[in-house]
Amino acid sequence: MVSSPKPPAFDPADPLGIDDLLEPEDLAVRDTVRDWAADRVLPYVADWYEKGELPGIRELARELGGIGALGMSLQGYGCAGASAVQYGLACLELEAADSGIRSLVSVQGSLAMYAVHRFGGEEQKRAWLPRMAAGEVIGCFGLTEPDHGSDPANMRTHAKREGGDWVLNGRKMWITNGSVAGVAVVWAQTDDGIRGFLVPTDSPGFSAPEIKHKWSLRASVTSELVLDDVRLPADAVLPEVTGLRGPLSCLSHARYGIVWGAMGAARSSFESAVQYAKTREQFGRPIGAFQLTQAKLADMAVELHKGILLAHHLGRRMDAGRLRPEQVSFGKLNNVREAIDICRTARTILGANGISLEYPVMRHATNLESVLTYEGTVEMHQLVLGKALTGLDAFR
Repeated sequence: MVSSPKPPAFDPADPLGIDDLLEPEDLAVRDTVRDWAADRVLPYVADWYEKGELPGIRELARELGGIGALGMSLQGYGCAGASAVQYGLACLELEAADSGIRSLVSVQGSLAMYAVHRFGGEEQKRAWLPRMAAGEVIGCFGLTEPDHGSDPANMRTHAKREGGDWVLNGRKMWITNGSVAGVAVVWAQTDDGIRGFLVPTDSPGFSAPEIKHKWSLRASVTSELVLDDVRLPADAVLPEVTGLRGPLSCLSHARYGIVWGAMGAARSSFESAVQYAKTREQFGRPIGAFQLTQAKLADMAVELHKGILLAHHLGRRMDAGRLRPEQVSFGKLNNVREAIDICRTARTILGANGISLEYPVMRHATNLESVLTYEGTVEMHQLVLGKALTGLDAFR
């Protein structure tokens, strides 16, 4: 009788052995981003959050470009050409530091750079992508408007032809990176349908006032984009797409990163809760020795690692060219909801200390309230899945 090999020891940090699914190159990418975040973000992020600022964002962008984290899943033009799984692992590690840092990278790579890479002309790609991949130029993505969030088809921003030029007018709202961007990808109504435009932010008539008084994503630059008779040359338009297919495909790519990123915020909160439960004593012993606390930790671990497995599965499908937008909605809906629940449960384990910035839990929880809403609300992803399941459109 042949004896079965002895299983490895149980690893509390990886209870399902998910690391066994990763290649050495995947682990190297993960460790590089984790080490960068530990050195350049974690020692400072609580202070940034408390002050509501992200100082040195341009330097951080250049450093992220230096480790290949900007547009990392894109091919050519100075981009790293990493796999979807590797990009996802990077998002997880960045959001384990702070959602605002992952948002900086997501908007740069999955929205602004992705739009240029997929829909831009060759000259546009050569002009912008190498500098954006290096972090020398920061980009932003203008789709959401003050009165049109989940309904971008009715956006009011418009572009009109005047001779050989385009003239843009309108407003965009809740734009990450807006005030520090060198180029804005702006979507606008035209006589031919919705088109994307590359708007240098030093163009006359363009401004990007920063949005203040946020209680979420405080370590992140969030702005309004104002376009008052912004005149652009004919070649500013992205030539390869017309209609909502353009911005929605960019959003799907960015949402994929959120599927992973949300699990980073959840992991950070879970690890804080585990450590606290092992050291905090009440009634003569660590609170982690009580059944109710262990039940909470077990439930949190189950949802955390199920979410990571889901993200990994979607990443493999993306690498195989088989990932559908409905599946991305599935991942974003599940993982962000579960991440918020994990953070809230972690807060209960930490008690009053859970609201202190000495611990990351409340910072992650409040950040995730924004992540839950942006790039598709819970309700919109529920309706995407509902339509896919029934074949019936409930959007209108």
